[in-house]
Amino acid sequence: MAKTNPFTFIQQVRSETAKVTWPTRKETGVTTLMVFVMVFLAAMFFLAADQLMSWGISLLLGF
Repeated sequence: MAKTNPFTFIQQVRSETAKVTWPTRKETGVTTLMVFVMVFLAAMFFLAADQLMSWGISLLLGF
C-alpha cells in the first residue's frame, strides 16, 4: 500500500468535502423534529408495553 504524503492527503480530503451535498437549515430542522417525534413515540410505546407487562405479571402472581 502506497503512503500518501500529508499535503496530498489534505488536498484529497478537501476535494471530497467539496463534493458533499450539505443539508439546508430547514432540512436539518425538519429532520431534528422528526427524530424527537419518533423518540417520543418509541418512549410511549415502551411505557405502555412495560405497564401492560407489569399488570399481567402482577395479575398472574396475585399481587
